[in-house]
This record gives sequence, C-alpha cells and structure tokens, in this order.
Amino acid sequence: MKYILYILCLLTTIFLITVFFILYQGFSDHIQKSDVAVILGTKVRANGILSGRLRARLDKGIELYKKGIVNNIIVSGGTGKEKVNEAVAMQSYLLSQGIPATAIVMDKHGHNTAATAKNTLAIMNKRGFKSVIVVSQYFHIARARLAFQQCGIDPIYSAHANYFEWRDFYSTTREVMAYYDYLLFNNCH
Repeated sequence: MKYILYILCLLTTIFLITVFFILYQGFSDHIQKSDVAVILGTKVRANGILSGRLRARLDKGIELYKKGIVNNIIVSGGTGKEKVNEAVAMQSYLLSQGIPATAIVMDKHGHNTAATAKNTLAIMNKRGFKSVIVVSQYFHIARARLAFQQCGIDPIYSAHANYFEWRDFYSTTREVMAYYDYLLFNNCH
C-alpha cells in the first residue's frame, strides 16, 4: 500500500510539473522576425464557418503578418468529419482579411501536429525558409514546438491565439498525455 501511495504521488507530481511546463510554454510567446508563421488547423463547421479557436489562430497570424514579423503564412489542416478542408477554409479567411494570396502557402495534409511539422519542413526546404513561428492555442504550443524540433526545424518561435473557453481545462489535461506520446514515439519520419 505504501508503494502505491508513492507511485500515485510521483505520477501526480509529474502530471502537475508537465501542466506547468505546457502552460509556461504556451503563454510565453517567443516572437522574433521569421520567414513564415505556421497556423495549425482545428475545427471548421460543415457549413464552412470557422470555429472560434481557429479564427483566433488566424487573427494572430494576421497580426504577425501586418506587423511585418512574418512575410508568409502556412495554413495547415486536414479534412475532418465535417468534410471541409481546414487549410482551404483558413486560406479563404486570410484572403477576406486582406492577406495577399502570394503570402499564403497551403498544407492540405496537416491532419495532425506531427504531419504539420513534417509538411512544414518540406515547404521550408522548397521555399528556402529558415525560421518559423508556430501559432496555435496556448495548451498546444509545447507539443507543436516539440514536433517541429523533432523534424529538425530551428529556430522555432511561437505565439498563442487569444481565445479561451471552458474546454481548455480538458484540452490542457489531454495535452499532458499527448506531449509524452510525441516525446516518446514521434520522430518525424
């Protein structure tokens, strides 16, 4: 019984330290002039309307572009159960907000964070980009940065979307397991 209590205490401590790390990484924006911002996709409704989370990510990318911090934006996402490709919807939104088509690169196969990192590496190599700013929700930044590092991308900066909802508590908790999954099993191949 004593060992079970020790194990539970250890696991709880690891969990809490990881939550702190995820929150620290997510809320500590690291913004430097970069070649490209990569905006990771999330839900688009069946009618093509962006979720609040996705719109906030795109608005952060627009802010970075308009401030001259990046000259290019990669929109990365896949096609979910709603049958709408996130990257296509993201591009449409950016165009409607005055971002020129020449500044937008679409990754229609960013089905998950690891795929986005791998696809971003290929795009960066093809276009000669050397630096990247990852844009996502604060709880997703640590895992996204890890996935990009595992692909050999360096330097990696980050900016979180200014959007919060009750679901973030669940998402942050879920990210603990997702982070360790990427740490142990993802290798960008």
